[in-house]
Amino acid sequence: MRSIQRTPTTDTSRSLLRDSSLVWLASGIVGVSFGAVSVAGGLPVWVPVLMSLVVYAGSAQFSAVGVLLAGGGPVAAVATGLLLNTRTAAFSLAVAEILGTGRASRFLGAHLVTDETVAFALAQSDPADRRRAFWISGLGLFAVWNIGVLAGALAGSALGDTARYGLDAAFPAVLVALVLPALRADARVRRCALLGAALALAATPAVPAGVPVLLALAGLFLHRRPAAEGAAA
Repeated sequence: MRSIQRTPTTDTSRSLLRDSSLVWLASGIVGVSFGAVSVAGGLPVWVPVLMSLVVYAGSAQFSAVGVLLAGGGPVAAVATGLLLNTRTAAFSLAVAEILGTGRASRFLGAHLVTDETVAFALAQSDPADRRRAFWISGLGLFAVWNIGVLAGALAGSALGDTARYGLDAAFPAVLVALVLPALRADARVRRCALLGAALALAATPAVPAGVPVLLALAGLFLHRRPAAEGAAA
């Protein structure tokens, strides 16, 4: 009887490991790219490594380092990363019960909140399975991401002059890849992206590096305003 009762849990864990491993693999590859391009662009090895351990937010890290490599200051880089990560506040509310009540588990769990871990957790119907999905996917993703960033950073230090490889285009290319799924799924998001891009392009000749990225986020107001008006109605 005991083995029969354990079977569903075992099957769920195996399924989670199988599905999570695909996300881990993709995350590791992106992490290698982030570490390599950061160091090849002129940053010391410790910067992308420490950022990945402490900040741990892929799109925000790419944007912040992109601003730095473009000549923007640390304030603009930090502001860009913070604004991009505001969505995790809603994610945290969605998984608050999953994280438990202990301070240590909530602190660590909050650090592991990402698009992927929340998606894995909320895809489960049973509360125990949700907790299991969150921690399995979250801990594995954190480990693989940081290993990938370290490996990429060490490799990037051996690349030398990045102008020969055209690596200055790597960050914009990755950011485009990150937003493409959202652009395909929602016409309103496409309109926001176009507005943001137009604002950034118009401001680029007149403002310091990094500021156009912040101005592009004004497109979010176009995205949120109709939803807010609909809710009010």
